[in-house]
Amino acid sequence: MLGQGGHAALALMSLLILLWHEAAPIEVPQDPKILQDLKQPPTIVKQSVKDYIVDPRDNIIIECEAKANPVPTFSWRRNGKFFNIGKDPRVTMRKRSGTLEIGFRSGGRPEDYEGEYQCFATNEHGVAISNKILLRVSKAPLWPKEVLEPVTVTEGHPLVLPCNPPPGLPPPFTFWMNSGMSPIPQDKRVSMGLNGDLYFSNVLAQDAQTDYSCNARFLFTHTIQQKNPFTLKVQTKEPYNDTSYNATDPYGGRKVAESTPTFLSPSGSESSKMVLRDEQLLLECIAAGLPTPTIKWFKKGGDLPGRKVKFENYNKTLKIINVSEEDAGEYVCMANNHLGSIRHSIFVQVKAAPYWLDKPTNLVLAPDENGRLVCRANGNPKPNIQWLVNGQPINNSLPNPSRQMMGDTIIFRSVQMGSSAVYQCNASNQHGYLLANAFVSVLDMPPRMLGPKNQLIKVIENNRTFLDCPFFGSPLPELRWFKNGQGSGLDGGQYRVYINGSLEIKRARAEDEGTYTCVANSIMGTAENQVRLEVKEPTRIVRAPEHQSTIRGSMARFDCKVKSDPSLPITVAWTKDDKPLYLGWRIKKDEESLTIPNVNEGDEGTYTCTVKSEIDQDSASARLTVLEEASLNPSVSSALPPDRPDPPMDLDLSDPAARSVRLTWIPGNDHRSPITQFLVQFEEDHWDPGRWQDLSTYPGDLNSVILQLAPFVNYQFRVIAINAVGQSQPSRPSPRYKTSGAAPDAIPRGLRGWGSKKDNMEISWEPLLDLERNGPNLHYSVWWRRKDSGEEWNNVTTVGSKHVVQNTETYVPYEIKIQARNEFGSGPESNMVVGYSGEDKPTDPPTELQVLKVDSTKANIQWKPVDLNSVQGEFKEYRLYYWRESSQVPGLVVSKENKTKGFYSTVAEPSGILSNLVPYSRYKMLMVVANNGYEGPPSNTVDFTTKEGVPDAPRSFRINRRSFDTLHLEWDKPLEPNGILIGYQLKYQTVNGSRVGRPQLETFLPNMTEFTLRLQDRSTRYKFYLSALTQVGAGEVFAEESPHFANEENFTDATGLGNKTMKIVPVKQPPITVTDLIAGAKYHLRVYSHELNSISSKSITFKTKTAYIDQVDIATQGWFIGLMCAIALIILILLIVCFIKRSRGGKYPVRDKKDLPLDPVDQKDQDGSFDYHSDEDNKPLQDSQTSLEGNVKESDDSLVDYGEGGDGQFNEDGSFIGQYTVKKDKDETEGNESSEATSPVNAIYSLA
Repeated sequence: MLGQGGHAALALMSLLILLWHEAAPIEVPQDPKILQDLKQPPTIVKQSVKDYIVDPRDNIIIECEAKANPVPTFSWRRNGKFFNIGKDPRVTMRKRSGTLEIGFRSGGRPEDYEGEYQCFATNEHGVAISNKILLRVSKAPLWPKEVLEPVTVTEGHPLVLPCNPPPGLPPPFTFWMNSGMSPIPQDKRVSMGLNGDLYFSNVLAQDAQTDYSCNARFLFTHTIQQKNPFTLKVQTKEPYNDTSYNATDPYGGRKVAESTPTFLSPSGSESSKMVLRDEQLLLECIAAGLPTPTIKWFKKGGDLPGRKVKFENYNKTLKIINVSEEDAGEYVCMANNHLGSIRHSIFVQVKAAPYWLDKPTNLVLAPDENGRLVCRANGNPKPNIQWLVNGQPINNSLPNPSRQMMGDTIIFRSVQMGSSAVYQCNASNQHGYLLANAFVSVLDMPPRMLGPKNQLIKVIENNRTFLDCPFFGSPLPELRWFKNGQGSGLDGGQYRVYINGSLEIKRARAEDEGTYTCVANSIMGTAENQVRLEVKEPTRIVRAPEHQSTIRGSMARFDCKVKSDPSLPITVAWTKDDKPLYLGWRIKKDEESLTIPNVNEGDEGTYTCTVKSEIDQDSASARLTVLEEASLNPSVSSALPPDRPDPPMDLDLSDPAARSVRLTWIPGNDHRSPITQFLVQFEEDHWDPGRWQDLSTYPGDLNSVILQLAPFVNYQFRVIAINAVGQSQPSRPSPRYKTSGAAPDAIPRGLRGWGSKKDNMEISWEPLLDLERNGPNLHYSVWWRRKDSGEEWNNVTTVGSKHVVQNTETYVPYEIKIQARNEFGSGPESNMVVGYSGEDKPTDPPTELQVLKVDSTKANIQWKPVDLNSVQGEFKEYRLYYWRESSQVPGLVVSKENKTKGFYSTVAEPSGILSNLVPYSRYKMLMVVANNGYEGPPSNTVDFTTKEGVPDAPRSFRINRRSFDTLHLEWDKPLEPNGILIGYQLKYQTVNGSRVGRPQLETFLPNMTEFTLRLQDRSTRYKFYLSALTQVGAGEVFAEESPHFANEENFTDATGLGNKTMKIVPVKQPPITVTDLIAGAKYHLRVYSHELNSISSKSITFKTKTAYIDQVDIATQGWFIGLMCAIALIILILLIVCFIKRSRGGKYPVRDKKDLPLDPVDQKDQDGSFDYHSDEDNKPLQDSQTSLEGNVKESDDSLVDYGEGGDGQFNEDGSFIGQYTVKKDKDETEGNESSEATSPVNAIYSLA
């Protein structure tokens, strides 16, 4: 026993290990491109029901449709044998379908085709089968002829009138009526049972006043058959007077013997009932007795399932819907009246036809993968599971080493191509069966990207976003994300990659902008796609509207200032009380506010400002309350503010005509603002009832107008008055006025003809508007004929807006015209237009494609044209496909991206120029001719080689200062050498601001990529110009300047030797700032991948602004610092001398009576230039001096301080102090306006 148990455990462990290594089945996306190339076994998508009952009066249609690739073929079995459809003229099969149609126009009986049918859908990958469809013909047999004797019954006794309807297919629906076709009233005493019989719990004498007939209604034939009626004879012990009957005393005071309850149905004390799971259970108890018994229901051992239970037929029937296993048990019905009670037990068994626990589903696997099909079903009794493959029992099929049966599971190991098949699982018991098809498809497909190419995603900063990258392949590819072509894959941190290919960025920031590349990789190949992410600033309302209370007649203003991303266009919309706000002529809106002049009561409400961009929005609301004036004098009408007018009144219609009517009205009160115009609106009750539409506007001095109308429209009108304040309420509607009908006036617009297929032409037009119909039964007459053929016109009449002309020749011109018609006549014919039938693939290729001349970047090509009749459509272009096959530079890997260029030419010897080629490369090209929908067969393939050219700039150029007296230069080879490199040349020269030294030249062999330069002066800067050389010459220049300080970065320079220079700046992540550009220079900028030179952005061009002064930064020069120190020392000496002289010169200090404000000196602008000012430019008058604040300020040294005051005051010796001081200033400041050095006089005033 232990040995057997050990083997069983080992087998179970092996199975678990096997299942552990199963690959997840491949889910095939519903992408049309994928499905078009996907080879799949058949799948049944539509079939008739298992128990199929048909009407004998109609043709028999047995449905069977399947999908597969290739398209499947269909066959049928009838009663287990092959059904040869071709031998029976009554049976046909629909095209591209397995649906059978059996017709009986030529005779035959539908009963001859009863039986069991099964459909088989087959292609090269497998066979799918339908359910077994039991076909039966509906039957409605007649009621047997019988003579019914009158039924005699004693009053108060029970009675059962049998129905026994004829056995129809399906069973008929029964009901009871009398000979007068009136239904028999049913109640607690009289009711019909489930078997169709009519039960009387007790008979009353008045029951004999009518007869009773059972009726059977057959659903398929919609016929009703009536049984011969029963008549009753009720025996009473006392005479019966029908006038003495009333509901409270049905026996009219007569004495009738009462009885205890007994059961009419079912009989006995107990019975049993079997019901299938998910069907409905009907239990019935009908009792006899006098008085009429009451029925109650119970379930032993539990409660009735309240949600599923319904009591019908006056509690005589218990109905349980959607029966489940827990509904089984003993149900008790009890009938009682005041004489006693009786019970009956019904034992309910719940069985079950098979139902799915785990239905097998289609399995798509890659080669060498594992998988399994599981088929689990339950039922009562437990169903038997049988597997089939391609419609045959699996035991009878060829052995498959990769397949293993294990009960309800089939396990597949290391499947191989060619082992695709359709497996069927049949679960059956005595109550029914289930059949499921599930195919196993072995698929190998290279990775594909399913989403749009180069998608742009915009997201608000700090929001979560998803970058989608749907992909597919078999085996399932591994997907990785990269940013800006760099890194080892994005996953983790703020990035998360989902299994479906989406990349989640949990919180987008500005530095997350860039190009994201998703790469799907498997053993079958690689596919990639790019998504561009732009992070935008949020749209916000920074100054929101505020609640306001405004007096009527004044102005209200709501602010709505918005801040948003500059690159996102925004729209600002206002609503009032959540409804769009009509601005009109009064309410004004600008970019930051909403203004409401002459506020009135109608303006009161909640105003909401909503600002939207394409990716976000913001809104803010405020309430406007309109107040009456605090002191309003009602006696003075002129003090009242103007208001909207009252609505017009008493609308009247007169002067009726076919297309016009006169409308007259009485204007309402204008409320102190003259009415400027009236708006007439209409509503019609046929095409758009209930919607009022504008008809016309009229001046405010009119109140009677003639309205121009459309034919066959039932109008009613209303009028709105308008003044400077606003619109009035609409008037009450006028009486209705219906215009008479007429033929259409309009011609259908947009008539055109075009081919959707190669053998048809679709003629389409825009249908007439509702108000252009002019009458009922609108239809269109369409004519067409081949252009210039002289044929008779073909025509058709239709109510639609399209007609398809079939079986046309390919791309043939047709003349087309159209006319609208209704019951009143025909409208005008349209002008003729020319349409074309459909295009087809061009049949001829261009021939003798050749290259006439090739240089490094261009090739002149020539070819022989095709016959334009072979284009089979509108000639669009000759389309050249070309690709770079390889480079002649050994070891250089190139991109073989296929490119196209179109040439439109109808000359006898067409030619063209193919430009933008890469030098020193081998190209291939071919040509096709194209129309609007198709390309023709390709021409001959031509190989050609471009000549050698000058190389691109070196890939990088780095300058490192390894010591104080050396510079180490390193560079990389060009991305595109465009030929065989023979070396490099380096030109360099010293720079000092805008002054440059004499150029020097160094040349290097092609294998040298570094150079060390010894510096003569440690403070000297150099500009370097590096270029690569081929036999053709020097290529693009890479310019670089040596760093002077340790914290300086390399920069780009666009001046130097030659017409073009290049600088390459390595970057890891955008955005970057390109600095140290030359003012007024033009630059070209592009971004490319360091690893793959074929991945590059487009080149953009920009120009820097022109500088005002290009000045040398002398503040860092030693001679300038020394000069400033000397000037400062001289100033200090002059100050001392002035102080001594002033102390000796008199009683008062020798100063001007006004302090001069001092101009700043050597003010350095942001662009590095200096601005100089002269004291003469801003010199004041002698008696006053303007301060820095622009105010006149008295000098601290004024004579007023000494008590003498006055203008032009003198010293004790009679000299004028002010004049002396100003003259001294003038002498010292003259001639300094343009000096580059700091003015000594200014320095003196600064220190004073």
